[in-house]
Amino acid sequence: MKKEILNQYVDIHPEVQEALRNNKAVVALESTIISHGMPYPQNVETARNVENIVRDQGAIPATIGIIEGRIKIGLTEDELEFMGKEKDILKVSRRDLPIVISKKLNGATTVATTMICADLAGIKVFVTGGIGGVHKGAEVTFDISADLTELANTDVTVICAGVKSILDIGLTLEYLETLGVPVLSYQTSEFPAFYTSKSGFQSDYRVDTPEEIANAMKAKWDLEIKGGMVIGNPVPEHLGMDVAVINKAIKDALAEAKVLGIKGKETTPFLLSKIKDNTGGDSLVSNIELVYNNAKVGGQIAVAYSKL
Repeated sequence: MKKEILNQYVDIHPEVQEALRNNKAVVALESTIISHGMPYPQNVETARNVENIVRDQGAIPATIGIIEGRIKIGLTEDELEFMGKEKDILKVSRRDLPIVISKKLNGATTVATTMICADLAGIKVFVTGGIGGVHKGAEVTFDISADLTELANTDVTVICAGVKSILDIGLTLEYLETLGVPVLSYQTSEFPAFYTSKSGFQSDYRVDTPEEIANAMKAKWDLEIKGGMVIGNPVPEHLGMDVAVINKAIKDALAEAKVLGIKGKETTPFLLSKIKDNTGGDSLVSNIELVYNNAKVGGQIAVAYSKL
């Protein structure tokens, strides 16, 4: 995109701009986890901790959000507080982005939108909690996250703790295969299941170092193979949830969502909130820890990629 057009819609934080200009490592971070993932002030504290973990690896964090119609790539302290406190912040996916910008609204970016915005700025590494996927019962509802099609089209590598376990993990992996998106697992062969390190499903490949991932990224884009990559980074086993406990919490939350008729982009926030209640808050603790772990690995990958 031409610089003058980019400037109409995007504000890049000076620190992020300098890092990009000097080919330093930068890691994109989403804002949905701040505005829709957990209550204030825990959401802002978690976001700051994630940014600090990225810095500890030698990379620059770029938390992305939309404020009064401007795409912000790298939030200031005040903007981070705003995203955590403000009540009228919309959850913005690809289809919402032009409307939110043109109407000068406030928005928190999902995985798909964060990828779009990161790509606009030239950021190639993005850390999140878990990606969206194929919802259970999608053969009837056709409820499939826009995250998956974005991964097929946007050249950004996404480090996650797998697919949120409220989803159909097997069908999500099948869909990613159809779209040609490489799915790698970090230091394991099994694709993680967000709250737990085990899902029963295998990834395409196992990778054991940030350098392996960086080399795969470079090869993919050198060959002009469009789209991103998924890096499944399992939550540390001692910080994950008991499989029986989390599966029951998910089953109960799904049943309640069906009764209440919860659909579309409201589904995931509703389910995550109910699962937190059903586990007495334990799922939120695991959620935070897995994001921290992803930030550590993502920072290391960004540094390795910047050296190439």
